[in-house]
Amino acid sequence: MASADTPDRSEQIVIASTCEDAQRVIGRILDELRRAGWHQDDIFAVHIALEESLSNAIKHGNRGDPRKKVTVSYRLYPHKIDLQVADEGEGFDPEAVPDPTLPENLNSTSGRGLCLIRGFMDRVRFKDRGRVIWMERSRHHGIAGGAAGESCPTKNHSRPGC
Repeated sequence: MASADTPDRSEQIVIASTCEDAQRVIGRILDELRRAGWHQDDIFAVHIALEESLSNAIKHGNRGDPRKKVTVSYRLYPHKIDLQVADEGEGFDPEAVPDPTLPENLNSTSGRGLCLIRGFMDRVRFKDRGRVIWMERSRHHGIAGGAAGESCPTKNHSRPGC
């Protein structure tokens, strides 16, 4: 078993910008969490953040171009996971994305994915002009049991992901 400073497992995976490849990498990382004994609520949180960040990279970053790549890196520690998703797009300003919880934005689908990512992960940072998102989630629950997971305060998450 690794120390708290050393990952038990780390990997970098490069995929084509397709929903099928995104689903495969999500499954692979979630399987790692299951093998490490993570609680289903924590796995769910990572699942949502991965699905949203990969969907954003494929659809918005790489504009659905399957020739462009998405790079997913993760480091799994005994009590946390950090993930990074990078695309080959032009980037964006995360601060310019409208807050979907404001009354004037409640009917807009823009920004809901980022809201979910921020709601389910403990730390989120953007790098390389928005082409890279780095996320960290600590284990909030023990191996057996725990309370319900967090949720984004927004309603009607209707933007389809991968």
